[in-house]
Amino acid sequence: MSPSRPYAHVAADGVTRVFGSRRHNRLVAVDAVSVEIDSTSMIGIVGESGSGKSTLARLLVGLDRPTSGTVLYGGRGLDLLSRSAWKDFRREVQIVAQDTSSSFDPRRSLRDAVRLPAVQLCGLGTAEADARVDRTLELLGVPPALAQRRPGEVSGGQRQRFALARALVVEPRLLVCDEVVSALDVSVQGTILNLLKRYCRENEAGLVFVSHGLPATAFIADRLVVMHRGRIVEQGATTDLLDAPAHPYTAALLQAHHGRPPGGRRDAVLPDPARESWACRYAPSCPRAVDTCRTERPPLADHAGRTVACHVPVDAPLLAGAGAGGPR
Repeated sequence: MSPSRPYAHVAADGVTRVFGSRRHNRLVAVDAVSVEIDSTSMIGIVGESGSGKSTLARLLVGLDRPTSGTVLYGGRGLDLLSRSAWKDFRREVQIVAQDTSSSFDPRRSLRDAVRLPAVQLCGLGTAEADARVDRTLELLGVPPALAQRRPGEVSGGQRQRFALARALVVEPRLLVCDEVVSALDVSVQGTILNLLKRYCRENEAGLVFVSHGLPATAFIADRLVVMHRGRIVEQGATTDLLDAPAHPYTAALLQAHHGRPPGGRRDAVLPDPARESWACRYAPSCPRAVDTCRTERPPLADHAGRTVACHVPVDAPLLAGAGAGGPR
């Protein structure tokens, strides 16, 4: 592979994704989010289940369309790409999802599954595609003979490696991994994480690592994006956020990881009319909430070397009237 590859860039510009309707279980899964990724990025997106991480990942790779806002590839909206530019995008930006049991055709061999994108997106002949499949499997430590089996004939950990192989075989510039190690044994997790870091380092590729697991994310990501109920609440260098979280929700995630109860009640995932009435959706669970949190949505603003969406950051003086669940 060439040691110098073209720069790749994807940006979400104020994207919102709404499911349902106002009458029928309306859910704002992603709410006016802006984020940029490129072939130099190693970004982790963290948050509890229901925070919008996976929906954002699908929007970034074009598997879903935003209700409003735009996803840009090389400065152009995905919906405006020509056929050839869309093919380039699909080759350059790959996603690996958590659910490998439903992402493979059970009737075809795993080799067929990994070979297909090399043929369709890279224009390789069968022999050349097979050679690339073998190189990719070798990189992932998978015996080529295993590829003759069908998806149901291998373990979940082995299927996850084939899912990675299917993404890496086209030599992407940006790789989006959605909970790819959460269901694996700890020893296997470490192997996969090291493989991802090695691939990105050697192939000048960027990575978006989506997970609710902080240890794995902190190991692989240089920067963290923390999401809560569809919104980004904090983002910055991984070491900064782990050492001194500025948003109360980030602090609660870290406390929960270390076995201490979060500050405030655990978040609900399903739509909650009482919660939605607050301008800040974390405020009903926040020990630092004040009246402003009810009426004004906190913007993402520069704070202590990162961006934070909070009226009363953790390292700011606690205002009078603040308390768990906000002012009464």
